[in-house]
Amino acid sequence: MTAAWVSLATTTLSSSAASVTFGSISGSYRDLAVAISGSITNYDYILLRYNSDTGSNYPYVDFIGDGSGTYSNSATLTGARVGRMSTTAGVISNLVAQIMDYSATDKHKTTLARGSSPDEMTIGVASRWANTSAITSVTALTLSGESFESGTTLSLYGSNRL
Repeated sequence: MTAAWVSLATTTLSSSAASVTFGSISGSYRDLAVAISGSITNYDYILLRYNSDTGSNYPYVDFIGDGSGTYSNSATLTGARVGRMSTTAGVISNLVAQIMDYSATDKHKTTLARGSSPDEMTIGVASRWANTSAITSVTALTLSGESFESGTTLSLYGSNRL
């Protein structure tokens, strides 16, 4: 059996939005992926929050390159940090986050993400949701409450990887 990504849902915003939620996610797949293409209203990092859990249960480590240097950060947040998006009008940022074993109930969930913005940076992030519940909803939002701009597309995929 070859792993394939199956489109589960896609939303293209017709107006700005502070968050987008994919709910009622079935446990039919092994992994999930969230892809975001667009921009936000002001400099900010993008988070994924699982099952509406707003606790500080999402430790991460990232690595960043911005053309001037390289950086690394680590902390614990109220959502899985998955990247940063451009705030420059007309400049599109892209990021993809893979959530592994999202339906397993015997382990914490790991998210690996990568993203780029032509006017900002390239970023890679590894994060963990410190919870053993199966993920049934994913909310994309920003760290400081900025909004996704109109025209931003958010998609959810499932895969039964080997």
